[in-house]
Amino acid sequence: MAKSNSKRVLQINNNTLIRDSLDDKPRDECGVFGIVAPKRQIARLIHFGLYALQHRGQESAGIAVWDGKELQMRKSMGLVSEVFDDRILSQLQGYMGVGHVRYSTTGSSNLSNAGPFEAHDPVLGYVAVGHNGNVVNAPELREELLTAGVKLGGTTDTEVITHILALAPGANWHEKLYNGAKRLRGAFSLAVLTQNHVYAIRDPFGIRPLSVGQLNDGGGWIVCSETCALDTVDASYEFDVEPGEILELSESGAKTISRLPRWEAPEHQAALCATELFYIARPDSNISGRNVYMVREELGRWLAREHSVEADLVIGVPDSGIPAAAGYAQESGLPYREGIIKNRYIGRTFIQPDPQMRRRSVQLKLNPLRPILEGKRVIVVDDSIVRGNTTRGIVSMLRTIGGAREVHLRISAPPILHPCVLGIDTGTYEELIANHMTVEQIRQHVDADSLGFLSVDNFVTASGINKNRLCLACFNGHYPIDFKYVPGGAKLTMESL
Repeated sequence: MAKSNSKRVLQINNNTLIRDSLDDKPRDECGVFGIVAPKRQIARLIHFGLYALQHRGQESAGIAVWDGKELQMRKSMGLVSEVFDDRILSQLQGYMGVGHVRYSTTGSSNLSNAGPFEAHDPVLGYVAVGHNGNVVNAPELREELLTAGVKLGGTTDTEVITHILALAPGANWHEKLYNGAKRLRGAFSLAVLTQNHVYAIRDPFGIRPLSVGQLNDGGGWIVCSETCALDTVDASYEFDVEPGEILELSESGAKTISRLPRWEAPEHQAALCATELFYIARPDSNISGRNVYMVREELGRWLAREHSVEADLVIGVPDSGIPAAAGYAQESGLPYREGIIKNRYIGRTFIQPDPQMRRRSVQLKLNPLRPILEGKRVIVVDDSIVRGNTTRGIVSMLRTIGGAREVHLRISAPPILHPCVLGIDTGTYEELIANHMTVEQIRQHVDADSLGFLSVDNFVTASGINKNRLCLACFNGHYPIDFKYVPGGAKLTMESL
């Protein structure tokens, strides 16, 4: 069941471990990477691929490989660099494998929920699955598995998906994967390892990205959450997995084996998550044929057209606000300057030792450049406002430490009004500041001189993607699928929204 993680606090040695407190942003669930390369050390390639996808999940990492005889798996809590070293990678011998990095939106953050997950068919053998997304009917499927006597060690939907695929009817994996995947409702981009092939499966609306590439030496094929992972392992991008497509990867190539039936949603031809475009994806990735950096720069241009203001310079909030800030500056004719420096040695999880330091949490990660800002009218561009606490801290910091005379806040995405049920942790309705405050009230709350959000129509135009091929539910509440569960476990129907 999707579970709200609104209070992301753990206790370690009597210190408080604050997760994501400095990044009041949407969070993706996972990144996946799968490869078939008989002539290469694939564990190291998966390792590099997961490094490239680390932004999609920082809580756990795992790799499963098949050597023709047995399945080997290593997974643990922590970053990729903390989970794997040369000794461990050298022990993961195989020519096919899948990898996974996780951020928990479904199920708690512990080792029992770390991916990939494995299951066993008595005839066809093992299957291991890495999953990005959120399956909204996982609670029902979980109850079905428990009733059938399946023992589940965790609480994540990925474990449910793995067993549903393994237990689906079929004489071979082609049939089982189709019969199992067509029962899933929600967002799922899967990298699946069996004893013969690696498969790529994308839900019928293509909500989460999934791309296929080929090693440049011609020795193998890859499926991954983002194209930036292909660059890391010296592979070329070939194509995106189509919504609903099930692909079989082998040394010789990738072929479509079946397509999943569409769910009923007449207004959506597809439903790529808009959050991927303005925040989640790495700017050097390409999604739906568009470079993410260029999309964000275009969002900034449209933001300048929609919300111009007299000012002296434009700055961006590192890192995700910088492309939009550059676009805003280009369109407005104002100079772009680097006005905020990011401490890159404080990750998304860190220890704050006492209450006084917690109150200064924003400054631990971000620090303004006073020589650039002092006495200036500053336009500061960020990608989104979710809960508003971090934004308020940034505005205060620009005034009190940076010496800015005016702070004009510009946001390159529309207001986030609705929670995501499809794999992005945005928080609950109660936590979303735009759900219970007007733009003017938000401006007053964060103490900005002015505040402007990009409109939904201009967001779509800037994205370059047809409106009926995007999921804009966090902005407008129009979800591409019906559902019964939302983060926090509340049972809702679409009509009750």
